Order: sequence, then C-alpha cells, then structure tokens
Amino acid sequence: MKKILLLLLLIITPTLWAQLPKSLLRSTERVSTYDEYNGSVYAKSRYKESSVIDEKAGTFDAKLKYNIFTDALEYNQGSKLFEVIKSATIHARIDGDYFYFCDFKNQRGRKREGYYVLVELNDRYRIYKRFTLDIKDPPPSTLTQVSEPGELKMVTTYYIEEAGMIMELPMNKKDMLATFSDKETELREYLKKEKIRLKKEEDLIRLVSRYNALKSSDASPTQSLLSNSSRN
Repeated sequence: MKKILLLLLLIITPTLWAQLPKSLLRSTERVSTYDEYNGSVYAKSRYKESSVIDEKAGTFDAKLKYNIFTDALEYNQGSKLFEVIKSATIHARIDGDYFYFCDFKNQRGRKREGYYVLVELNDRYRIYKRFTLDIKDPPPSTLTQVSEPGELKMVTTYYIEEAGMIMELPMNKKDMLATFSDKETELREYLKKEKIRLKKEEDLIRLVSRYNALKSSDASPTQSLLSNSSRN
C-alpha cells in the first residue's frame, strides 16, 4: 500500500474535522437474518467515534461500526442506514483499528477483496487482519424438543502482505516455521528465547518484524517470500 504513509501523516496532522458528507455514503438495509442467533454480525455492538479519511477530500468524523456479514462500515442517521463507499482511497479508523478496502490477491492469483485492518507496517512486509463470521445454523426442532438458537462467532485471520499479494499466517509453530523456512533456524531460536505465543497479536508482530530484519540484513538479494511460496 503505497499510500499508507501519506494516510498516517493525515491522521496525525491536526485537522479541522467535518461531518461525513453524503457523497461518501450509500444507502443500505439492516440485516435481520440472524437476529435470533447468539452472537452478532458486528465486530462491536455499539457505534464508535471514528474518522473517515478520503484521500481526495480530507478527514471527517462519524460514528461507525463494522458489519462483518456484509463487509461494510455502517453509519446511522436517524432512521436511515448507510455504509461508507468501498474504495481503495477511502479509509476509516474505528476505535483504534485502521480499516482499508483492499484489492489483494493470494498466491494462486485469486482475488481477496474486502476490508482489512492494518496491524503492522515495516519496510518489506505488512501484517493485516480480517474479520469473518463462523455461522452455525440451529438444528431442526422436533415435536419433543425446541430447537436451540443458531450461533455467530467472529473469526480473526492474520495475513502477511507484499506488493498487493497476501498469504494467511498460520497460528501454530510448525506451520509458521515452514512458512518462513529460509530463516527457520534463527526464528526457532527466537521463538524459544522470547517465549513467543503466536495467538497473541503483539507476539505475532514481533515474529514477523524479526523475519523482516533478518531478510533486510541479507548480504545478497533473495527471492520474495510470497512469490517463493505455494501456500494460500
């Protein structure tokens, strides 16, 4: 993402924020399909103070929440529901999370378009996370037993990205070391020494940062991690 640094400068630079203009919104309808399920289609149940950054028009304040099911940033105005226009040049910060609408591809060339949350940015690789829903439908009811409600569970998946190509990061030690096989020995020692737990976001960031540092210190250019791997 070549424009991330510009975006970060926009965020930290003092700005006179304005209300979110209608030109950045499109009308939408509330999803009611899963109202009776346990869980929620939203990453967080309440609207949060947010900022929307349009690279062409500036920064605007709003209260937003992320709908995982529709992959949309929702905005409520009275009885009307809107979503922020999905565009690579329109980003949002919601409660500390930075949402980017990205047109990524995986290593097989398949499109992986949608909202990603930027977790870490360094000189070679970026880490994103993406929210999806695990939907468990209720079992059918019988004459003697009332059906239990269905269940919605938010799933967080982490990705490493380079030049618009992404790869899912595994959450177990064996597969992670296989992913970074060219630096497996060094990373195995690092995992042990630093007591890295891959399911902790901050530890995952530390591991990828360590890998980035090792790659950057190579005396001779080496092949890209993502172009050299056949993993999804």
